[in-house]
Amino acid sequence: MTVQDVIGSRSDVYSVSEDLTVHHAARYLRDREVRAVGVVDVHGQIVGVVSQSDISDKVAAENKCPAWMRVHDIMSTSLVAVSPCEPVNACLRLMEQHGIYHLLVIDERADPRRRFRGMLSISDVLRVIAVDEKSRADLLEAFAFERVSIS
Repeated sequence: MTVQDVIGSRSDVYSVSEDLTVHHAARYLRDREVRAVGVVDVHGQIVGVVSQSDISDKVAAENKCPAWMRVHDIMSTSLVAVSPCEPVNACLRLMEQHGIYHLLVIDERADPRRRFRGMLSISDVLRVIAVDEKSRADLLEAFAFERVSIS
């Protein structure tokens, strides 16, 4: 299964401007029920990621005012991205290697303003793994019990 298989059905790609206040970014995350979004510059290019953790760790925990701070002040800029054709199991390894819970999905073949395809979260990856494992278990169960005859 690929990243495209997981995110392909999503109609919205969430992002915020790097100049948005942290207060508005927090409301954006809350209203869309997501934990992280891409951050774009004035040209629509991805320049970072802002997450609930960034807001909690860099604003709330430091007793700073979210209405006065901008997203570019707290966003993560060490970006880890995958292509839509990346296998999902490789994404889990990337997340583990980098200690992150979200990956940017970038389609290099697309128009520059449409390259950002969204985010793949650890929840997305775990959901795929759980469904795959359930399918395997069902297959093994069917195989094992078809061979056992009850007398």
